[in-house]
Amino acid sequence: MKALKVNLGIDVSKDKCDCNLSKLTDQLVVKVIASKTFLNTEKGLEELVNWLIKKCPSDCLKVHAVLEASGVYHERFALGLQQAGYCVSVVLPNKAKKYMESLGIKSKNDSIDAKGLARMGCEQNLEEWTALSPFFHQLRTYTRLHEDIQQKKTDTTNQLHALKHNAVQIKEAIDALERMVKFFNKELDSIQKLIEAHITSNAEVKERMDKVCDIKGVGTLSAATVVAEMNGFDLIENIPQLISLNGYDVVEDQSGKRVGKTKISKKGNAHVRRILHMPALNMKTYQVGNMAALFERTFDKHGIKMKSYVALQRKLLILIYTLYTKNEKFDKDYEKNKSARVEQAETSSRVRLEEAGKAA
Repeated sequence: MKALKVNLGIDVSKDKCDCNLSKLTDQLVVKVIASKTFLNTEKGLEELVNWLIKKCPSDCLKVHAVLEASGVYHERFALGLQQAGYCVSVVLPNKAKKYMESLGIKSKNDSIDAKGLARMGCEQNLEEWTALSPFFHQLRTYTRLHEDIQQKKTDTTNQLHALKHNAVQIKEAIDALERMVKFFNKELDSIQKLIEAHITSNAEVKERMDKVCDIKGVGTLSAATVVAEMNGFDLIENIPQLISLNGYDVVEDQSGKRVGKTKISKKGNAHVRRILHMPALNMKTYQVGNMAALFERTFDKHGIKMKSYVALQRKLLILIYTLYTKNEKFDKDYEKNKSARVEQAETSSRVRLEEAGKAA
């Protein structure tokens, strides 16, 4: 039977990768070619490539690898296979889980998951994965490190607050937590300087970031996090895709006469949604552009402040994307100027028509 597609499913963990090589025959049946486990190391990656060449030499470069996203553990094999000339797709865990459930598979282990990913690649036309550029990969590492330390500082501060208000005061414990808070503050300042220095090292990125940071209430850290997580918006083709990738797309829950809640999907980049929370509050506080009007309009509709702030986050994300990709300065009076431009264009058009009528 002739193979129409050859797919490699890889279930990745910290220490090993379970691989399943399957093919889609001309009778539209998925057949397993071979399966094997490799260590999640550079040597394991090399062994995998040699194994692929041995198992399907004639179709070697046509093999499509499908991996499940697992933090950073999948990146070595995904990048290595891509550099070796293979097409690579990385799917979200919830998408892979739903697919396995649709097949009626109740058991779960690494080899079953690898087989399911291989079958998924054979049956579906999955989008090809693209690695982060080295510049934005480093920037993302800094911003995520800042996020992690900030979370640890918040947890420690809350613990310190509880100890200080405890009925029994334990000075040694309080002193230890205060030292930890000081240490976290020092590290946060250090990472902030690393982020700024890294941005300054690229003149084009620096120029675009400065224009984004002209928005009152948007700082370097917020802008850097959004741009780094989106790989400089290189792969974003349109605004709906941007909204979906960050989980701001609206999901309806309606069937027959039952009408459930309408909410955002949150099936996207949580780092972006987290970092845009405070800037969205600033948009309302500083009355930036038409943000305050958007807040009031949405709040009057449903009466829930947080939903209105989410609407501001969504609007701000689009604004950052537009300014960065177009390399334009922020115009806080854009809406007013837009009305003036429309009115001027209408006046000019009317004058031309009148002149054309007189000439006729």
